[in-house]
Amino acid sequence: MATNRIKNIVSKLLSDNYYILKKLTFDYLMKDGKWVTQAREVYDRGDGAGILLYNKEKQTVILTKQFRMPTYMNDNDDGFLVEIAAGMLDKDNPKACVIRETEEEVGYRIKEVKKVYEAYSSPGVMTEKMHFFIGEYTDAMKVNDGGGLDSEHEDIEVLEMPFKEVVNMLNTGKIVDTRTIVLLQYAMINKLLE
Repeated sequence: MATNRIKNIVSKLLSDNYYILKKLTFDYLMKDGKWVTQAREVYDRGDGAGILLYNKEKQTVILTKQFRMPTYMNDNDDGFLVEIAAGMLDKDNPKACVIRETEEEVGYRIKEVKKVYEAYSSPGVMTEKMHFFIGEYTDAMKVNDGGGLDSEHEDIEVLEMPFKEVVNMLNTGKIVDTRTIVLLQYAMINKLLE
């Protein structure tokens, strides 16, 4: 993480209530050669991983639907989003995380997954790097009803839907979660269900 364009970094903890919010003040070397002092708030919630589960034979995908308070506060009338199964790494490696989250959230025990991307979620304010996976599922892999963990107060609805219907939802603005959009577009571009 070395660069000669920043110096004098001062970090001030603003909150560590659930995740960590810091105010960082630093000197930054502009491309014109001038040093300027900048201040940024940085939210560190750790890294995450998510997965698009698909079934070629049935031409379906599994998504989730759950309440997201920040979206409710920003123009999402009921606060619910249709999303991929995803979660925080919690000190796991990304592959172990998506396998764990798949069973917790949607009730399928999968073993084989493929990593297709990793990217920063919102680099202007968050440290989070998201790891994106795809995985094929069958009915035989279902081990429970999913729905999330009671201990985390998760209330997740499991959606097994025809891929064509999900693409229509994407194209009509009914899917607005960036992580989900990325993996659905990956599936479309790579003809995953053909």
